Amino acid sequence: MSVRKRKWTTRRGEQMEAWIVDYCDGDGDRHIHTFERKKDAEAYHATVKVDVRAGMHTPVSKSLTVAQAAEEWIKGVALERREASTLAQYRQHAHHITQRIGNQKLASLTTPRLNAFRDELLTSMSRPMGRKVMSSLKSLLKDAQRRGNVAQNVALAVKQIDVDKRGKGRLKVGVHIPTADEIKAIIAAAGPWRPLLMTAIFAGLRASELRGLRWEDLDLKRSELHVRQRADRYNVMGKPKSKAGDRLVPLGPLVLNALREWKLACPKGELGLVFPTIDGHIAGHNNLVRALKATMRAAGLTDRKGKPKYAGLHALRHFYASWCINPLDRGGQGLAPKVVQERLGHSSIVMTMDTYGHLFPPGEDADKRLAEAERALLG
Repeated sequence: MSVRKRKWTTRRGEQMEAWIVDYCDGDGDRHIHTFERKKDAEAYHATVKVDVRAGMHTPVSKSLTVAQAAEEWIKGVALERREASTLAQYRQHAHHITQRIGNQKLASLTTPRLNAFRDELLTSMSRPMGRKVMSSLKSLLKDAQRRGNVAQNVALAVKQIDVDKRGKGRLKVGVHIPTADEIKAIIAAAGPWRPLLMTAIFAGLRASELRGLRWEDLDLKRSELHVRQRADRYNVMGKPKSKAGDRLVPLGPLVLNALREWKLACPKGELGLVFPTIDGHIAGHNNLVRALKATMRAAGLTDRKGKPKYAGLHALRHFYASWCINPLDRGGQGLAPKVVQERLGHSSIVMTMDTYGHLFPPGEDADKRLAEAERALLG
C-alpha cells in the first residue's frame, strides 16, 4: 500500500501529474485511485489502511449501488413483518432516493454529496416528506453497513430536516377543535352513527383504533375500553402505533349506554368488531369520515360552500384531548399532562405537550405568585 506521484505527457504534449494511492483490498485484489492533491491522497490512504486491516473496506468497483442497497433494505423491512402501510411508505421513500442517487456506488458516497441530496429534498417536496425520506436514507445506509456492504454510514453527519414549527400554528378551539356546543350538535344529529361518534368523542381513539375495536376489548361492567389493535388503510389488523398505544381508557355512562344499545343491533362477524360494515367486515377509513361529515351537515356545521367544518375524525380526538385538559369549572376533567398522554396513547410526554401544551391552564394566581417570589428573593 503506497502513495506516489505520477507524471505523464498527453498526446498534445501537455505535462500532467497526479497522486496515486495503490493498495490491495481484503481479498488481495489491487486497486488504484488518483487524486489531484497530495493531502487528499494521503487522507484516503490512511482511511483505507485502517479499514482494510479491520476488514471493513469496500472498494468502489465492488460496491453495491444505492438502488441495490435500497432493494435489500426493503426486503429486510418486509421480513420484519411490518404493516403493509408502513412498507408502502418505505417503498415510496426508496423511490425518491433511487430517483436521485440510485446509480451511485455506496462506497463513493460522501457527506457533502448527501448534504446536497438533503438540500434537493427541501426544494422538491414538502418539509415533512423530506424529513421522512432523509430518515429512510439513513436507515438504508445503516442497514447496508450492518450487512457489510459499506464501511461507514456517511449520512450520520448530515443534519436531519427539522419540522418547521414556526409554520405550524397552534390548534385552536372552533378552528381545529370543535367547541362544546358543536359537540352537542354533532351528538344530537348523529342518528345511527351515535355510538361510533360518542366513542370517538369521549374515548379519543384514532380512526384506525375505532376500526379495529372488538367487543372483547370492551368491559362494560368496569366501564373501560382496552385498545389492543388497529386496522391500517389496507384493512389489515396490527398492533397499536406504539407500546403506549396499548392502553386502557375509562368510559362514562352516556358512552356505555350508547354501546350497550348498539351491541344488540351491531352486525355480527367473525372478527367481532364494534363498528364493522353491514356484513361484519372491517370498515374502511372513508366510511367513518363519511359518517362524521354527514352528521356535521345535518347539524349545520358547514362553511360558506356547504362543506363540513372539520375535515376528519382527528378533530374529535383533539376535542377529547381538550376535554381531558380543561378544568372542572370549564366542563373538563382537569387531568395532569402525564394522564392525558396515557389516555391519548402518545409515545412520549413531549408529543402531548407539543400538540396540546398551550391548552393547559396556567396555575391559579400565577401573576400573584410571581410577584411574591420576586419579593421573597430580593427581600
